[in-house]
Parts: sequence; structure tokens; C-alpha cells
Amino acid sequence: MSTEEPTPTGGSSQQGEAPAAKEPPILVAEEIVAGYLPEINVLNGCNLELTPNEIVGIIGPNGAGKSTLVKAMFGLVPIRSGSVRARGDDITNASAHTLVAKGIGYVPQRDNVFATLTVEENLRMGTFLKPKEFERRFEWVAGLFPRLAERRKQRAGSMSGGERQMLAMGRVLMAEPEILFLDEPSAGLSPALQDQVFEQVKKINETGVSIVMVEQNARRCLQICDHGYVLDQGRNAHSGTGQELLHDQKVIETYLGTLAKVA
Repeated sequence: MSTEEPTPTGGSSQQGEAPAAKEPPILVAEEIVAGYLPEINVLNGCNLELTPNEIVGIIGPNGAGKSTLVKAMFGLVPIRSGSVRARGDDITNASAHTLVAKGIGYVPQRDNVFATLTVEENLRMGTFLKPKEFERRFEWVAGLFPRLAERRKQRAGSMSGGERQMLAMGRVLMAEPEILFLDEPSAGLSPALQDQVFEQVKKINETGVSIVMVEQNARRCLQICDHGYVLDQGRNAHSGTGQELLHDQKVIETYLGTLAKVA
């Protein structure tokens, strides 16, 4: 996706006319303080905004709180202070079940498919709230990931790592989310399969799904994201467009040198 600022419409408007207003964020997290154990905070005041049709990348060193931020926004880690709003509604500490019903999906890094179930059975789990929508959504997901249609009756546990990641994303997309959280989708994959995953993320985004993606492959993440956040010790260390961060000397020296896996 392009990371350039969109050109305002109405270039021939009369003098004094206000420029087109920027579309408001679809998701806002403010001053998030959260952690797994009582009185031990992993996040210490994180902020994030996601606008419609945008890919937001979250990068940073190990232990910075990247995955914790996504889990907190999806109701899997208790938020002690701060707030999360989606389309203006307060969803702070809402249950995952409630968030799925509101059009928010989450693909975890590990244990993200049911290994003993077939591809089709995994995908049916994605429409548990609207089972009658299965065939329509299956056709849509298969259009994105034709391999899933080819392997419809295969057990997920016998699939390759890249295919399982594809299935994990497909299962969540079956619920027709408006917002998608991805927790290190390229983790553990070969460089070639990582490239496939990033291409799949772009394809999903091009269908109108807004994405927040945590990635250890920092450079590759910044190459495709519209906006990026660098976390360090549970706080926002840097933010900007993907291209700005990719070429920020301080970010390069401090983070990209150790985090980037792709030149």
C-alpha cells in the first residue's frame, strides 16, 4: 500500500474553502496500561490510532509489549487504565465474543488453527455467530486464498506452516471483520513464505479490512504499512508513516539493525 498522504479532493475549490476533512479513526487506544499479573504492567501508557482501510504496523524489541497491546485491545489482557474505542464505542476490556460480533477479528501467533479439524471445519468455526453465511463467506475467502478451497477436506495439522497461517487468517475473515489484529503472522516461516504472508496481508487490506499488525520482521512490516508505531519498554518510542520510520536514522540505528530480516 502507498504510504503517501492522500491528495485532498476539490483542488479547484474557491479561495477560502476549507480542505476536505480527514476521515476519523476507526479504532483509538489511549494511554493503555495493562499487564498479565497484578501490579506488574507490561504496557505503560500506549497510544494507537487506526483509520479506515489502513495497515498499522507495531514493531519494537522483544519484550516491548507489542503482542500485549494487541491482546489488550482484543480483551485478552486486562486494561488497568486508559481506553479503547471502536467507531466511537468504548470497547475497553470487552470480551472477545463481543468484539467479534462488533466486527473485530484477531489472529494469534500460536495455536491459531484446530489441527484435528479439516480446513472446512476450521472455516465453519469462523461463522459460528452466523452459520447460514458459511457458503457466501467461504466463496469470498477462497477467492483470496484458493489453496484453502483445494485443501477443503484436508486436516489442518497436516498442512505446511504457510498454509496454516493462511487458514488462520481465513477462519477469522469468515466472520467478515472490519478490523483485523494480526500477531506476528510471519513468525517461524521461511523468507519465501514470509513474503507470501505479507502479500496476503496487503490483499486482505485491499478488500477494505483495516489491519493492525505486530511484526518482528520490522523492515518488511514498515514497507507495507501506512502508519507505524515503535514500542519500547511498554511505551510509544516513535511513530510515523511506514516510509518515515523506514528512513528515520534513529529508528534504523536503534531498531532496524537488529529487527530487520529483509534488506
